[in-house]
Amino acid sequence: MEKGTLLHVGCGGAPIPEWADGHFSEVRLDVDEAHSPDIVASMTAMGDIGEFDAIHCSHALEHLHAHEVDIALSEFQRVLKPGGYAVIFVPDLEGVEATDEVLFTAPCGPLTGLDLIYGLRTLIADMPYMAHKTGFTTATMTSALTKAGFSRFSTRRLENYNLMAVAVK
Repeated sequence: MEKGTLLHVGCGGAPIPEWADGHFSEVRLDVDEAHSPDIVASMTAMGDIGEFDAIHCSHALEHLHAHEVDIALSEFQRVLKPGGYAVIFVPDLEGVEATDEVLFTAPCGPLTGLDLIYGLRTLIADMPYMAHKTGFTTATMTSALTKAGFSRFSTRRLENYNLMAVAVK
């Protein structure tokens, strides 16, 4: 069976996602060339990069301004093959309060409501681009995917304040 092509948007230093490993050939896209992506580009202006069977975007959309999310999702739609799909993860801000109370501990350390809303403060000190400029709930993600023109999608709230969306072109 031939492998599909996966565009890993905002890849950073992360490996191919476990769900895609062995099923897809990965093409890595990031705005920061220090991560050695295959394509150096913003998710809001990917250029002429071809078509992909799937997109994986984990914890990158929240680093865009709110008005840029629509542009990025339209770009996802544009580069997907008909019937292709995007798997998107963002922080789930439903019910999150802007406090220093630790909500859970991730591999990077303890995370608070302030970290989920504004970005991990220990990272932002050295990497200001890691600040969160927008946020998502099920309702706002649903609205954004509808606006981008995806034919079908679903969202799911996961543990540790993660929101997952799967959207089909």
